[in-house]
Amino acid sequence: MDRLQAMLVFTRVVEAGSFARAADTLDLARASVTVIVKNLESHLNVRLLHRSTRRLGLTPEGAEFYERSVKILADMKELEDSVSMAGKTPRGRLRIDTPGAVGKILIIPALDDFRRRYPDIHLTIGFGDKPVNIIQEAVDCGIKLGALTDSNLVAKRIGTLQLVTVAAPRYLEQCGVPRSFDELQTHFGVRYPCPWVVRASDLQFQVIGKTVDVSLRSSVAVNDIEAYLACALKGLGIIQIPRFMSLPYLRSGELRELLPAYKPKSIAVSVVYPQNRHLSRTMRAFVDWISELFQRSPLLVDGPRQQTAPCEVMPSNHSTQESQLHKAPKARKNSAGSTPFRVVDTCGEETSLQPYGAA
Repeated sequence: MDRLQAMLVFTRVVEAGSFARAADTLDLARASVTVIVKNLESHLNVRLLHRSTRRLGLTPEGAEFYERSVKILADMKELEDSVSMAGKTPRGRLRIDTPGAVGKILIIPALDDFRRRYPDIHLTIGFGDKPVNIIQEAVDCGIKLGALTDSNLVAKRIGTLQLVTVAAPRYLEQCGVPRSFDELQTHFGVRYPCPWVVRASDLQFQVIGKTVDVSLRSSVAVNDIEAYLACALKGLGIIQIPRFMSLPYLRSGELRELLPAYKPKSIAVSVVYPQNRHLSRTMRAFVDWISELFQRSPLLVDGPRQQTAPCEVMPSNHSTQESQLHKAPKARKNSAGSTPFRVVDTCGEETSLQPYGAA
């Protein structure tokens, strides 16, 4: 019995959660995977897995064997890399997972540069808005947007995405330009269950370090960010989307930025990989390259502001505003008579503005 192969197959079964999924990621027949694990248990004279029709579970002995096997396999991989790649350029295969828009707009156009630098690295790239379980799917590393929620992953922060609130001119001609949160809540939006921003409303803003949620009326819902953008371009409503996706349309005038004084919260971008896997020279080359890409991409640098509304909205009293938002983080309550915002229109006239939902 090839003990290293048996360790590899066993750890993949544990990480994938099923024999079938492990067989797919290892490019082996399911029957072969089952036989290898059974032979390993016979060799050790101990049961490693609890099997049922619904799930697999580790026995106490299986848990110990898994932890030790992961370390041995990682050490072996590191040893192989250090010996076989000494003095050579990185080579090998990498499976990468990325959000669709990030991959198509930022990564794919730059792959010629990666290929020139690392001609012996072969990439398999998966695209999708819905995050995958990179351990179960045997993905080497993934591009993660937002907060890291899986403690089994290591994350390296490589950049930040800024969201922007936009709508098409045809929509604004029909429905008007919102100049405040109060006006904004009367407008239409496009529903999109964003997988990398946790929010209970359609739009979300950061005001003096506090979160302001704004819900919109809606007649359209989509589950794809490119469809979300397409709906806005067709005048179906207001959306919040990464600036790098909207920038070409802001420059062409097909979209206009709304309430530019109020920024949505920026989104962290990280490269993630399983904490129990050795960071090979091949993967380190990709991580370094993608980090550099996010630092130098012109689409991630704010271009000239697009004039979107004939007014400027600004805080008039930081202490008053902070107090009000502290009492109501979602800015849905406010004491009578306070004027935490000042609106200056193009004629220089001032009017008071309450946050969304204020009395």
